[in-house]
Order: sequence, then structure tokens, then C-alpha cells
Amino acid sequence: MNFEQYQKLRDFALANCVQDGQEYPVPSQLNAIVLAYIGDVVFSTYVRLRILPNSNQVRVLHDLSAKMVSAVCQAKAMKNLVGELKADELEIYHRGRNTKSMVPKSATVQEYREATALEALLGYLFLSKAENRCEEIMEKVFQNIVMQLKK
Repeated sequence: MNFEQYQKLRDFALANCVQDGQEYPVPSQLNAIVLAYIGDVVFSTYVRLRILPNSNQVRVLHDLSAKMVSAVCQAKAMKNLVGELKADELEIYHRGRNTKSMVPKSATVQEYREATALEALLGYLFLSKAENRCEEIMEKVFQNIVMQLKK
């Protein structure tokens, strides 16, 4: 996409932001990278709220949360969870894992794709209003990451 196309799409999206009552798209029909975009926010918020009672130092909170939401930690946690996924969740997981995107230097391609798969799954569950299942998966991932970081 060139810059002119980007500007038109951005302007269109911004113009639509003022309209009330817009419904979300059907989560299963969204691009996996869009689901991951939402899932990233959902999991980051979850992690920040979970660690908040444990310190009143922003630097400690930031360091812990940044590590916990890293692609490396998410990928390891996701590997332990794949066997517990339901059919629809597994389909979203595969779509997320197979999505091509820029990979940061802090993770391997495989780690980044696993983390993207987790985030896509969480975005899908959140937008599908499957709060209990979303919470259950985030708690399992969180506990797995805590155990990783204690080693």
C-alpha cells in the first residue's frame, strides 16, 4: 500500500469514528492480524491489572509487564495450551500463526508467529464476547509465564 492509499483509508476510518452505534465485524471473519491487534491490548491490560497489586513502582510494573507480554514468553506459554483448544479456537490459532508480518529482533519468526496466534485467539474470544473462556486462557498463559520467569 502506498502512502496515498494509506491516507485515504485512514481518513475514511477517522470520519467513521464519529458515528455512534456501529457494530463490530463478525470476529471469525476478521483478518487474523486485526484479531491479534485487539488480543494484544486485551492481554496487555490483563497482565498490567494482575501485577498491579504487587508493586507501586512503575518501573517494576513496566519491566514485568513488558517481559510477560513479550513474544518469547507468549510463544512458550502458547505451546503448552494448544492441546486444550476447541475446534473454532484452533482454527483461529492456525490463522494467527500463519499470518505474515514484520518480526522484531527480540524473537525468532516461530516465536513471533506463536505469540501472534495467541493474541489472535484472545482477540477472537474477546470480540465474540466469550469472556469466561478468554479469562480462562489468559489466566493459564499468565501462570505459565510466571513459572517461566521464576526459573
